[in-house]
Amino acid sequence: MSDKKSESVNSFPLLPLRDVIIFPHMVVPLFVGREKSIAALEKAAKAGNELFLVTQKDASVLNPEREDVYDIGTVVSIIQMLRLPDNTVKVLIEGKYRARIDGFKCLDEGYFVDVVKCPDVLHSEVETEASMRSVKNIFEQYVKLNKRIPPELLMSISSINDPSRLADIIVAHLTMKIPEKQEILNATNVDTRLQLLLEKMQGEIEIINVEKRIRSRVKTQMEKSQKEYYLNEQMNAIQKELGNKDDKSDIGEMEEKLKAKLMPDDAREKTAKEIRKLKSMSPMSAEAAVVRNYVDWMLSLPWGEFSEDDNSVNKAREILDADHFGLNDVKERIVEYLAVRSLTKNDARGTLLCLAGPPGVGKTSIATSLATSLGRKFVRISLGGVRDEAEIRGHRRTYVGAMPGKIIQALKKAGTSNPVILLDEIDKMSSDFRGDPAAAMLEVLDPAQNKNFGDHYVECEYDLSKVMFIMTANDIGQIPGPLRDRMEMIHIAGYTPEEKMQIAKKYLLPKSVESHGLKDYPVLVADKTLSTVVMGYTREAGVRELERQMNTIARKIATEVVTEDVKEGRKFSITEKNLEKYLGPIKYEKNAREDQPQVGLVNGLAWTSVGGDMLNIEVVTVPGNGKIQVTGKLGEVMQESAKAAYSYVRSISGRLGVDHDWYNKNDIHIHVPDGATPKDGPSAGITLATALTSAIANIPVRQDVAMTGEISLRGRVLPIGGLKEKILAAKQAGITTVICPEKNRKDVAKIPDEIKSGIDIRCVSDAEEVLRIALNLSKPEEFMKTRALKVLASDDGLTEVAN
Repeated sequence: MSDKKSESVNSFPLLPLRDVIIFPHMVVPLFVGREKSIAALEKAAKAGNELFLVTQKDASVLNPEREDVYDIGTVVSIIQMLRLPDNTVKVLIEGKYRARIDGFKCLDEGYFVDVVKCPDVLHSEVETEASMRSVKNIFEQYVKLNKRIPPELLMSISSINDPSRLADIIVAHLTMKIPEKQEILNATNVDTRLQLLLEKMQGEIEIINVEKRIRSRVKTQMEKSQKEYYLNEQMNAIQKELGNKDDKSDIGEMEEKLKAKLMPDDAREKTAKEIRKLKSMSPMSAEAAVVRNYVDWMLSLPWGEFSEDDNSVNKAREILDADHFGLNDVKERIVEYLAVRSLTKNDARGTLLCLAGPPGVGKTSIATSLATSLGRKFVRISLGGVRDEAEIRGHRRTYVGAMPGKIIQALKKAGTSNPVILLDEIDKMSSDFRGDPAAAMLEVLDPAQNKNFGDHYVECEYDLSKVMFIMTANDIGQIPGPLRDRMEMIHIAGYTPEEKMQIAKKYLLPKSVESHGLKDYPVLVADKTLSTVVMGYTREAGVRELERQMNTIARKIATEVVTEDVKEGRKFSITEKNLEKYLGPIKYEKNAREDQPQVGLVNGLAWTSVGGDMLNIEVVTVPGNGKIQVTGKLGEVMQESAKAAYSYVRSISGRLGVDHDWYNKNDIHIHVPDGATPKDGPSAGITLATALTSAIANIPVRQDVAMTGEISLRGRVLPIGGLKEKILAAKQAGITTVICPEKNRKDVAKIPDEIKSGIDIRCVSDAEEVLRIALNLSKPEEFMKTRALKVLASDDGLTEVAN
């Protein structure tokens, strides 16, 4: 027995292979780079040109041991060997027969093994012949499908009658993994080897057919020029054939986000339905992009996410006082709101405040301070020029480029469902054929309805009841009545000169110094100088122009610092003497009133969107035939007010001592200067009546008197609005007496004392009282009474008795 074993055991140098298996009958070139492998080649070249090749189980092992290589390999003969310049060896080998490792030696000069030849075993010639025919037929199909195998190989295969040789040659041309090929190499039974080969080839053919179906499916869905589209579709088709998807795909992430999102049931069901629809769509189709965009919006909205409020009243008051000077009504309302929230444990409904006032008084900035004091997110929505209802409610998804409305976009930007949203310039919205956005705002700003706000794009109700809406407007008359009814209106009047001076001193001047890089150059401006800037260089309700004047001073100083190389620490004092150097000559005179009483010239008071203003009204009479002319670009309401005033004056002309025939012999011209500026409103009624009376009766009007009030045909003085702004304008113009309606007495009480100081405010109910105060009379109390007796006596034929 030992003699038989010694005859079948042979010793060969060993060459471990990585990622390749050599079968008998194969002729293949190899590139050898490891030192021990090269040594094994040189040893074999000296001893019969034969060596043993076996594949490593792990290709990354550099110096394999016995357990790192398979048991069965191939004995090969060296046909040709060539050493390359990079110290590697190219060798051409031919496989001889299978052999099993019987002994393994690892020496310094290389690997050596004792191997035992593995003879081929045949059981049934009939079964082997059938297997050979099946292998040849299947291989023929494989060659037709696999274009990388030359068709000439089929001719040589068909002439092979040795089943072992047939299997070894075919398996060398198949694309299989190393363990699968090693399994066939290990099969010493030829029938088993052929059966394994059949199974592997049928599996490869099935894979090739699947790839062909994938390519065919993708090709029908793509355009020839869309290479990227083709690759994406091929990947999706492969995943579909494998029956699984990448867990880290976008759809998987969407499903995970949906599970973690605190959404209402209807919104969750809607989103889940859209995700299921997206799964079945081609990712490059237009509809898929629409659905994906919708799902992204639904998952990015802060459903049920609320920030924690800070209801500290004292902290809010400190922040508001630090950021804004004055505005006590607004601050008081905000403090009241916070006090209620602290008592109701944040259960208060969303608040709807509308800050109405002229530009530049701090309406927008106070909303920012409110959000800071509450600890809420702040988002500003500009409504100026918005004319499409879809800007508020969103577009329906059937439209290309559809998006949610501005409200939903603001919530996404804020990241919470209870932010402070500023609806800026709500009075500037307009409407056209696309709808009325003001009507769409009705639902947004109604606390009873906005809990179920519906956006056309989202298609699900969203709760806006926790949102704090703050609106700003310059002219509340431009806001539709139903929308205005939903707001809590807070009127912000213009600043007084004293307030402007304090704002410039505490806020504007330090801000300008810092923004112009003058922190190292102290800028000193006296209170008197600031007062001159306020009164002489600005005429506005707010402080924007005042801020520009502060910036102008800072720019002039910065230029002086740079051009004259001024050293750090130098102080710059701005006084009334050098103020003209920085701001130029005074733009507005301190007193805009006349110096002397004038006939037919009256100081009226008007309210504009930028604050109060003093309006001079002029009336002249000339000989003519009774024509009346009104100029100055007056609106319809103001023209009607002029007609009412004229009718009233004609009704009392007898008491003024004016003959009725006078009106047929003279023309009257009413003019309101600054003719390019549109003017409208009824509040100039008593002003027009006074000017007409003065011109017709030739009685001068006091230049230090200004007035406002609507007049009726019977001479009653009716209430008006904007009284604070009007009195402030009168104060700035140097007026000492202001006449206003008796029904506005309650508004006078609300005006700060610093505005009323130095002004005699007369509240009247009849136009006769106005005339007695405004006309320059020696005995005002007797005016119209004596002349009234003359008229009555004349009408009754008792002229001589009256005289």
